[in-house]
Amino acid sequence: MTVPGRRSSTFIRLLRSGFTDPSAAARLLDADALAAVRADPVLLDALGATADPDLALLGLVRLAEAQPPDELSGFLDTLVSAKPLRDRLLGVLGASEALGDHLARHPRDWLTLVTYEAADLHPGLPEFERGLADAHDPVTLRVAYRRCLLSIAARDVCGTIDVAQTAAELADLATATLRAALRIASAAAPEDAAQCRLAVIAMGKCGGNELNYVSDVDVIFVGEAAVGSPHGGAAGDGTDEGKGIQAATRLASHLMRICSETTVEGTIWPVDANLRPEGRNGPLVRTLASHLAYYQRWAKTWEFQALLKARAVAGDPDLGRQYIDAITPLVWQAAERENFVPDVQKMRRRVVDNIPAAQVDRELKLGPGGLRDVEFAVQLLQLVHGRSDATLHSGTTLDALHALAAGGYVGRADAAQLHDAYRFLRAMEHRIQLYRLRRTHLVPEDESDLRRLGRSMGLRTEPVAELNKAWRRHASVVRRLHEKLFYRPLLDAVAQLTPGETRLSPRAAGQRLEALGYADPAAALRHLEALASGVTRKAAIQRTLLPVLLGWFADSADPDAGLLGFRKVSDALGKTPWYLRLLRDEGAAAENLARVLSAGRLAPDLLMRAPEAVALLGDPEGLQPRTHEALEQEVMAAVGRADTAEAAVAAARGVRRRELFRTTAADIIGSYGTEDNPAEEDHGALVDRVGGAVSDLTAATIAGALRAAVQSQYGDTLPTRFAVIGVGRFGGHELGYGSDADVLFVHEPREGVDEQEAAKAAQTVIAEMRRLLQLPTADPPLLIDADLRPEGRSGPLVRTLSSYAAYYRRWALTWESQALLRAEPVAGDADLGGRFIELIDPLRYPMEGLGEDAVREIRRLKARMESERMPRGADSTLHTKLGRGGLSDVEWTVQLIQMRHAWAEPGLRTTRTRQALAAAHAAGLIPTDEAQILDEAWVLATRVRNAVMLVRGRAGDTFPSEARELAAVGRYLGYAEGTVGEMLDDYRRITRRARAVVEELFYGG
Repeated sequence: MTVPGRRSSTFIRLLRSGFTDPSAAARLLDADALAAVRADPVLLDALGATADPDLALLGLVRLAEAQPPDELSGFLDTLVSAKPLRDRLLGVLGASEALGDHLARHPRDWLTLVTYEAADLHPGLPEFERGLADAHDPVTLRVAYRRCLLSIAARDVCGTIDVAQTAAELADLATATLRAALRIASAAAPEDAAQCRLAVIAMGKCGGNELNYVSDVDVIFVGEAAVGSPHGGAAGDGTDEGKGIQAATRLASHLMRICSETTVEGTIWPVDANLRPEGRNGPLVRTLASHLAYYQRWAKTWEFQALLKARAVAGDPDLGRQYIDAITPLVWQAAERENFVPDVQKMRRRVVDNIPAAQVDRELKLGPGGLRDVEFAVQLLQLVHGRSDATLHSGTTLDALHALAAGGYVGRADAAQLHDAYRFLRAMEHRIQLYRLRRTHLVPEDESDLRRLGRSMGLRTEPVAELNKAWRRHASVVRRLHEKLFYRPLLDAVAQLTPGETRLSPRAAGQRLEALGYADPAAALRHLEALASGVTRKAAIQRTLLPVLLGWFADSADPDAGLLGFRKVSDALGKTPWYLRLLRDEGAAAENLARVLSAGRLAPDLLMRAPEAVALLGDPEGLQPRTHEALEQEVMAAVGRADTAEAAVAAARGVRRRELFRTTAADIIGSYGTEDNPAEEDHGALVDRVGGAVSDLTAATIAGALRAAVQSQYGDTLPTRFAVIGVGRFGGHELGYGSDADVLFVHEPREGVDEQEAAKAAQTVIAEMRRLLQLPTADPPLLIDADLRPEGRSGPLVRTLSSYAAYYRRWALTWESQALLRAEPVAGDADLGGRFIELIDPLRYPMEGLGEDAVREIRRLKARMESERMPRGADSTLHTKLGRGGLSDVEWTVQLIQMRHAWAEPGLRTTRTRQALAAAHAAGLIPTDEAQILDEAWVLATRVRNAVMLVRGRAGDTFPSEARELAAVGRYLGYAEGTVGEMLDDYRRITRRARAVVEELFYGG
C-alpha cells in the first residue's frame, strides 16, 4: 500500500470513495486479515457506498481478525462473491458502531445475514421467537437479541424494508424478547408461575407496532391467581388471590430485571411499567377488576390516550385478551370526558415546556415539529372521531393517519405531508439510535456524526447541508399541520357531542332536531340526507361537520334558516375542493359560517350571490375591514378593465357585495361570538367599525361609478371638475346596512369651458351614475339621495362652487347649515372637495356660535319633526330614529352643541356623532354621566337598526313584530332565548334616560 502523503491513485480513490481519513484507511487495508481481498475493487466501492466508510472498514477488519483461522477464507470469499450479503454486512458496519462491536465479540453471527439473503424474506414474530428459543439466562438472551437485531438493521440500512416495516419488526422482536424473558423468569421460579396467571400488555410504540431501535418498552402487568393452584381459587378469593398477585409481581419484577440489567453483553432495553394505574406509586401488578375499577373512577385523560396503543403481547393469552376487551370501550369513551380536548392540548404544551432550552432545537421526538407533534395530533383525532368510526381504531400512527384521511377527517394533502414527514423523522431517529444503540432523540452536533447520518439517509452530495435542510423542512410542515389539526375548534366541539350525535341516523337526527328547536324537523332531515348520504368523501366530511353545525344553528333564533342556508352554500360549492376542507381544517370557519347563516337574511343573501366569499370566514384576517384606499384601488382597477360602463359598475357592485358580506359576517360574529372569539363587549367600537366600513365601501363604489360614467360619456376628462360630498350618515361615517347615500354634487368648469356645457356634462354624469348604480342585478342596489342640497328637491341637482357660495351667502337656512355639519368629500376631484369644505366651515361652525333666534329655530324644527314625521301607529318608545331618546334626539342635541361651540372648541369640528359627543364632554359642555347616557342610547339604537336589516334583509326603524325575527334581533343584541321582553324593557329604559338628558341639553330644561 502506498505510504501516506504520496498522491497515489489508491489514496485519491479512497478520498473519492467517501473516506474522511484516507491514511488510516490505507493502513487498515494493509491488515493481514484482508490480504486476500484488499485489491478487489468491488470491496472498495462497497465500502464507499456505506454511511461511514471509515467505520465500516474498521468494523470489517475487526470482524475478519476475529474469525477462526479455518473460517477466514470462507468469510472473505463470501464477502466478495455474495453482493446482498456484502451490502448488508458493510451497511451495518458503516452505520452502527455497537453492532460492529457485537460482531467482533461474536464473529460467527455474520452468518445470520445469510439466512435472510433473499430480499423478499422478512422475519416476523415466529422467526424471532425461534431465534431466541435457546436463550436460558440474561446473557444468552442478550446475545440472541442482538443477533436478531442485526438481521433487522442489515435490511433496514440497505433499504430492503422501509421505516414502517423496520419499526414493526422491532416491535415483533420486543414481543418475542418479553416472552423469552417471562419464560426464563418462570423457569427460575416455577412455584410462582404455578400460582398465577400473568399477562403482559405492551403500551406505547411497542404496543403500536412501531418501536425504535432503542426505546423503553412500556408495559402494564395484569395478574390473577391461577385456578386450581395450591393456593388458588376463583379470582377475588381473598388471601389466595393476594398470594397469586404476589407471585405474579415477583415474576414481573424478574422479567423487568432480565431485560433491563446491564451485563457484559450490554442491555436489551429498560422495561417501563410507569404507565400502570397510579404510576410508579401503584402496585406493579393488578387484577383485571382492579384495573377496571381504577380506570372507571380515577384515571386521567392522558391514561386513556396511552391505552389507545395497548396490546397483549406475552403471558396468559386469555387474560390479555380479556384486558384488551375490557379497556377498549373505555378508550373510545374518553373523548366524552369534560375538558378532554383542552387537557390533551395542555399536556402536549407541557411536554414542550419541559424540554431543556439548550436541547429544544435538536429534540427530534419531543420538540416543536417533532414526532410527538404528529402522534398527538393523530391520537387526538382518533379519540374524538373514533367513538363512532371503528376504522380509526389502530395503535399504529401511520395506519391511523391513513384511516383519518380515508374517512375525511384529515385532508388528503395534509395527511400525505404528515406521512412523509413522519417517515423521514422516524428514519432519522432510527439511524441516530442505531449508531451506538443508545436511547436518544437528539440530533447530533458533531460534523462527522451529521455526515454519517445524512449519508445513511441517502444524501450523498452535501450530506450535512442536505440533511439539515430536509429536517427543517419536514419539521416545519409537522409544526404547521400540528397547530392546524391539534388546535382546531371543530375538534373540541365534536368531542362535546354525545356518542349518538356523532353519526346521524334518521331517527336519532329527527329526535335531536326537535330537541334543538328546529321548527320543521322533516324539512331539516331532508337537508341532512341530501348533504350526508352516500359513500363519497364529500358526504363523509359532511357527516363529521353536521352534528356540530346543528348545535350551532340551534344556538340562534332560526335554526331552520341556518341549515337551509348551509345546504344552499354546500350545493353551490359542493364541487369546489377547498370548501369542506376549509370548514373542517381552518380555525373557526365552520362555527363562523353557522353563526352567519342562522343570524338572519341579509348575510346569507349576500353569500348566496357569491358563495366563494365563504373563504373569508377561514382567514384570521378575513373579517378585518379593508381601508378606504385599498377598496378604492380595487374598484378603480376593476372599472379600468371593463369594456362597458355597465360591466364596470357591475364589477364595482360585485366588490361592494363581497365587502358587505365581510362586514356583516364580522358584525354577526363580533356580536354573537364564537368559542375562540367571545362576543365583543365594546358595542360602540363594533358600531363604529360597521359604520366606517359601510361608508368607505359606499364611497369607493360611488367613485367607481363616477369613473365609469365619465369614461362612457366623455373619455378620460370631464369638461368640468366634479366632486361628490357625503352628508348625513354618509358624511359622518355612520352608514347602516340599509342606509341611502346622502350626497351633494359640486362642479367647477375647466378653463375655457362654457358654464352651460359644464353644467350639462355634470348633469349627464350624475344621471348616468344613478342609472348604473340602480340597474337590476343580483347585487344590492345603491341609492343616491341628493335631497339635502340647497332648496331641496326644488333646487338644481348640481351647482358650481361659486353658485353654492352665492346661495349660502344669501339664502341659507339654519337647517341647511346644520345639515352641513356632516359634510365630507367622498369621491371625485379632491381639490374641489376640499375647497367646498373651506366654503361651508363658517356656516356650520359660526363665529361666536348661534344666536338665540337660530337656537329657537332648530328647537322648533325638531319639535315639528317629532310631531309630524313619526309614522302613524308607531310606538314612539321603540322607534329608533324619531322615537324618544333615539338617534334623532341624540344627534340634534350633539349638533346644536357643535353649532354653538365648535368655533371655540376644535374637537367639535368633526362629522362623527360619537366623536363630537366625546369632544363636548372633554370640553366640559356635557357632564360625564349625561354623555355616557346619550352615547349608550345612540349606540343601542344604531345596533337595533343594523340588527333589523341583518335579520329581515330590509331596512326598518323599529323592532320587528314577528316573533322569530324579534328573537333574532335579541340574539344579535346579546339576549338569551326567551328574553325579548327584557330586551324591549331595556331599550325603553335606556332611551327614556336619554330623552331626559335631551330635554335638559337641547330644549333647555
